[in-house]
Amino acid sequence: MRVSGICAGRVVVVTGAGRGLGRAHALAFAAEGARVVVNDLGVGLDGSPGPDSPARAVAEEIRAAGGEAVAHGGDIATTEGAASLVRAAVETYGRLDTLVNNAGFLRDRMLVNLDEDDWDAVLRVHLKGHFLPLRHAAAHWRAEAKAGRRPVARIVNTSSGAGLLGSVGQGNYSAAKAGIVGLTLVAAAELGRYGVQVNAIAPAARTRMTERAFADAMAAPGSGFDAMAPENVSPLVVWLGSAASAGVTGRVFEAEGGRITVMEGWRPGPTADKGARWAPAEAGETALRLLAEAPQPGTAYGA
Repeated sequence: MRVSGICAGRVVVVTGAGRGLGRAHALAFAAEGARVVVNDLGVGLDGSPGPDSPARAVAEEIRAAGGEAVAHGGDIATTEGAASLVRAAVETYGRLDTLVNNAGFLRDRMLVNLDEDDWDAVLRVHLKGHFLPLRHAAAHWRAEAKAGRRPVARIVNTSSGAGLLGSVGQGNYSAAKAGIVGLTLVAAAELGRYGVQVNAIAPAARTRMTERAFADAMAAPGSGFDAMAPENVSPLVVWLGSAASAGVTGRVFEAEGGRITVMEGWRPGPTADKGARWAPAEAGETALRLLAEAPQPGTAYGA
């Protein structure tokens, strides 16, 4: 494990880091010199309790390679769990520099079959599970800034193409991931004064949540490159979580294989202003004319 690197000396928290993307991020940060707090509740794909402690296993893997890491098994979708996550970083390593919000799970249903419990559970872990660690980390950094110790802090949130375009059968997941984009934009605007940059990624990789969708997306024969490996996403996350990303905030990036894309969100398109109230039929005619001038939106996944 490197003692130098673009994250040397930084303390990084990664949620949902026991497997998949989170594990890849934790290992990549450690390889660039970071001390890592590895959070994972150890639950199944649907959020039910699991029998092992993947966070401990990843922390041990980092330490075995010569790095520094500590495991945290708290539920970050609770106030105490999120607060204890920040405390784990500060009490263990004396500081917190980067928060990577990654934890999540799926309960896929078509909307007519999606019950309230499945809606609440997915929104709780993805959206509330982003807000609470962000809120407690931000409070810590604000206190540091007010004490004259302005941080060089970074937050990397995890959205999804489902949150940008929608995904059939994933109304709860898509809503949560779209909410994370909105949260990212607000946090970037509010926290910059305290030295905090906030960005989001929309990754595509083979994990427990996507292994069925990406089962056939393997390395081409002889290429040696597995385009769907979660490790492909981590370099961008590590850079965003480092001091090297100075000036980059309020952005959403798509990362898949060897491709990085800056995603462009809602912005004004064709516009008509009558300067007075429209009649309904007139408003409809105008809307159709404007739509004819506008580019077609992207298609929801699975449509």
